[in-house]
Amino acid sequence: MSASSAAERQATAAPAIELKGISKAFGPVQANKDISISVQPGTIHGIIGENGAGKSTLMSILYGFYKADAGEIFIGGKKTEIPDSQAAIAAGIGMVFQHFKLVENFTVLENIILGAEDGGLLKPSLAKARGALIALEREYGLNVDPDAVIEEIGVGKQQRVEILKALYREAQILILDEPTGVLTPAEADQLFRILGRLRDEGKTIILITHKLREIMEITDTVSVMRRGEMTATVKTAETSPEQLAELMVGRKVLLRVDKVPAKPGKPVLEIENLRVVDETGVERLKGIDLTVRAGEILGIAGVAGNGQSELLEVLGGMRRGHGQIRVNGQPLAVSRGGAEGQSRRARGIAHVPEDRQREGLIMEFHAWENIAFGYHHDARYQRNRLLMNNRALRGDTQAKMTKFDVRPPDPWLAAKNFSGGNQQKLVVAREIERNPDLLLVGQPTRGVDIGAIEFIHNEIVALRDRGKAILLVSVELDEIFSLADRIAVMFDGRIMGERIPDQTDEKELGLLMAGMTSEDAA
Repeated sequence: MSASSAAERQATAAPAIELKGISKAFGPVQANKDISISVQPGTIHGIIGENGAGKSTLMSILYGFYKADAGEIFIGGKKTEIPDSQAAIAAGIGMVFQHFKLVENFTVLENIILGAEDGGLLKPSLAKARGALIALEREYGLNVDPDAVIEEIGVGKQQRVEILKALYREAQILILDEPTGVLTPAEADQLFRILGRLRDEGKTIILITHKLREIMEITDTVSVMRRGEMTATVKTAETSPEQLAELMVGRKVLLRVDKVPAKPGKPVLEIENLRVVDETGVERLKGIDLTVRAGEILGIAGVAGNGQSELLEVLGGMRRGHGQIRVNGQPLAVSRGGAEGQSRRARGIAHVPEDRQREGLIMEFHAWENIAFGYHHDARYQRNRLLMNNRALRGDTQAKMTKFDVRPPDPWLAAKNFSGGNQQKLVVAREIERNPDLLLVGQPTRGVDIGAIEFIHNEIVALRDRGKAILLVSVELDEIFSLADRIAVMFDGRIMGERIPDQTDEKELGLLMAGMTSEDAA
């Protein structure tokens, strides 16, 4: 369909989706406050906002997971009640969640028809679905083997299955929640081509993402939410990442990391032939060799699940490995297994784990208790050998909360009552303020809003500039390019290669992340 005919259709047709005065509260928390939004048919409409801005709540109301306290929903100009997801599907709405809703030991075809079978006999349903699936694949370029088992195909193809599920149910409106979080750059580009084709065929797409580059690249219109309210809706071609960031946060935000060139010194971390075999006998690390020097950030890039987590766990003393690790020239225990965190800290190693809620905090404990974890033997916190000086610890927590802008700055507040970004600030403050020789940091800004991202990035760079060594693991290539002085790419438990950020690009790193070199691709 031509761009002119698409524009004519949008000008004459009723909005594909119109929400009027939507409000939703969870106890005292007002998640959505009098939100109105109109999405035109045959467009890709982005929705962005900080953590807790209300994006997911709004889409959950549209998809029938939540019922609004007030407001109305119109689909194609008609007022529509959506009490549950079945009603949403009947209204032509499909949703692709950030964490896929697939049965891993079922085939692609079985997942497609799950919940949409024709009667009690599966054989006719499967035959009908196979023909429809082939037609959909041809029309939209969503090529997947119908007989492949889900657990045996990559995440990029699993995402295509989720889209095919929605299209099989004749969805005209498709909601995607953070769709590129688990994709390589090449897979993300392929997804955008598919979304563009769906738009050209008249489908309406709502894209929830925190990646401003993706918003600028693929959307036609973007709506910005802040603190449960809709603050702006603009045409993407008439805005910029800087303007969108300011609308999200309410102040100017520096989107790039402002740093001087690194001045690497002596080796702090040296890894030789590091191997890890998990509990099921699968080899997760297959001979890792790495060096991180004082005054530099080594970024580990890769799609999640390729050994990055195991690398951090061995270095942090949480998992047993085999090989040689030296810190400041002295051997580090590798084969003893878990519970080595205390000895690691004694060697000047700090660790910001990938999952702050499972590994970095005890959610029921107060902030001041969480600040002590791993450092409770510190002389500053000891009254005597049996008792801790809680007053000193709370004072230290208050100082850290003030410096790292933790909101609210209340040491008595339980960790579970802070937002995700402020939970992350607590963990980062606890580890960075120890002034470690080596900082291990995993996914430093996962689930963190743009204002907190800016702050955490600046703190990591400041530690580097004090001559410390930093090993950074992130699935966000933008973050890797912004922070790293060198980049190592992991695939299937191996280091595929090392690159200097200003001497490579996303395409080359994407190939390495997929297990290929540029020669392989050629």
